[in-house]
Amino acid sequence: MSGTDPEKEKRKIKSVQKMKEIMTNYYIEAKGAADTGKKVAWITSGGPVEPLIAMDVIPVYPENHGAMIGASKMGVELCEKAEEMGYPRELCSYARSDIGCSVTNGGPIGGLPKPDFLVCCNNICGTVMKWYEVASRYYGVPLFMLDTPFTHRKFPPAAKQYVIDQIYEYIEFLETQCGRKMDYDRMQEVGRLSVEGLRLWQEVLDSGAHKPAPITAFDAFFHLALIVTLRGTQETVDYYRQLRDEMKERIEQGIAMVPNEKYRLLWDNLPVWYRTKWLSEKFAAHGACLVGDTYTSAWSGVLPLIDEDNFLESMSQAYSQVYINVSLDIMINTLRRMIEKYDVDGVVMHSNRSCKPYSLGQYDLQRMVMEEYGLPTLMLEADMVDERSFSESQIETRIDAFMETIKS
Repeated sequence: MSGTDPEKEKRKIKSVQKMKEIMTNYYIEAKGAADTGKKVAWITSGGPVEPLIAMDVIPVYPENHGAMIGASKMGVELCEKAEEMGYPRELCSYARSDIGCSVTNGGPIGGLPKPDFLVCCNNICGTVMKWYEVASRYYGVPLFMLDTPFTHRKFPPAAKQYVIDQIYEYIEFLETQCGRKMDYDRMQEVGRLSVEGLRLWQEVLDSGAHKPAPITAFDAFFHLALIVTLRGTQETVDYYRQLRDEMKERIEQGIAMVPNEKYRLLWDNLPVWYRTKWLSEKFAAHGACLVGDTYTSAWSGVLPLIDEDNFLESMSQAYSQVYINVSLDIMINTLRRMIEKYDVDGVVMHSNRSCKPYSLGQYDLQRMVMEEYGLPTLMLEADMVDERSFSESQIETRIDAFMETIKS
């Protein structure tokens, strides 16, 4: 029996265990909500969760669940179940796998708890609107839809007011569902905790700019869960402070997540959930570290738009200008900042069959990056949950060729 590799153990992030405990307790609480008198709301990953937290509603994220399905390698079976029901394979695999889960109570946690109501924000895509309409009919519960205008260059005052008006309609909807008025002092405190959590999360991501990086994008994909799920809680703030401090210690101790880091790369688009470990090891074998990504930084990227003293109304602009609800002009500016901050040697783009808004325009972004920075770029065609769209041999060949280009 071989012993444990001490160097490998040293590189493990200790906070992982705490994250698992928090998420396990969160799902236990959500599944037992009916017994405790709490309400459960399904909400889109880019939706405004803070009012739910302020109203003591448990937020549940079908997209997070879809990521868990993908990571557990259960995506194909559940997607095929939805396809048998008449949903096309071209539809988002988060939607298909969750729809398949609803009718089978399958998946890694035996299905999601039944929602009392639904909150859908279309700042991430248009698919969520129809997906949540389907869920609303299936479960027989009310749905609130928050419409965020697409931002081409600027976010005009009229657009801001349009969303502000909806934020107050959203609060009225919550008051009706919960049978009580919003406590605005509590809402302000939740907003403060949300901003604090976002800042700490950004500090964690910023640690990847250190050479060598104490964390990779593949680690960030895992640690993202709390900033999406329980943003606005003290528990989230405490966790990210712990994780931030651990990153500082790793830097002080010279602990690199990729041993002998030689090349630094940036990732664009959602993870390939069922192959994160394989991809991580494949790049690491070349001495390459994915030091940053556009996906996990999308939540904290809106921090400059939030006014802590007027959190509720400044939410309107922040939630409307998330990374994939903006034009290519704004996207390329984000990429520029990240390329320079993390000092990368190349960019890896996941052309995601399931996420059209994120993948549309990637070839233009790829061209801009190559022309402006002369950086090698790699386009990987895959899917975030559905393994049928992943060709290991093809992707392995592309990664090897890409890394040879960087090395030459």
